[in-house]
Amino acid sequence: MLVRRVTFAAAHRYRRPDLDDARNAETFGLCARPSYHGHSYTCDVAVTGHVDPRTGMIVDLGLLDRILAEEVRERFDHRNINLDVPEFDEATGRVPTGEELARFIGDVVQARLPAGVRVARVTVAEDATLWATHEPDFG
Repeated sequence: MLVRRVTFAAAHRYRRPDLDDARNAETFGLCARPSYHGHSYTCDVAVTGHVDPRTGMIVDLGLLDRILAEEVRERFDHRNINLDVPEFDEATGRVPTGEELARFIGDVVQARLPAGVRVARVTVAEDATLWATHEPDFG
């Protein structure tokens, strides 16, 4: 397994459009405040596959770095996730929790990896005390 870390700073808030402000506050607490809040995120993406006997690598590290730069850093860094990232627009109903970010990042990274390389785990940490991990099921 190979793990690469990427970081980004972004703002977000938890809000469901089908709930009124009072119900959002009750459901999501301080994370539902209308003025948003930000984090310095750390995202670890673990990939697995066969080690190429010629290169000694599961995946070309330059390729993985380009994918993470484009799909994670460029998409999220210095953005308001709710307003600037269409996949988390309120109309989608997707709340930008750590769990949803990890799942989404796993999906978009997987779509760009070469055959035989799989995302095994994505961990998104908002800070040193809170993180979410997604392990795709390819069964």
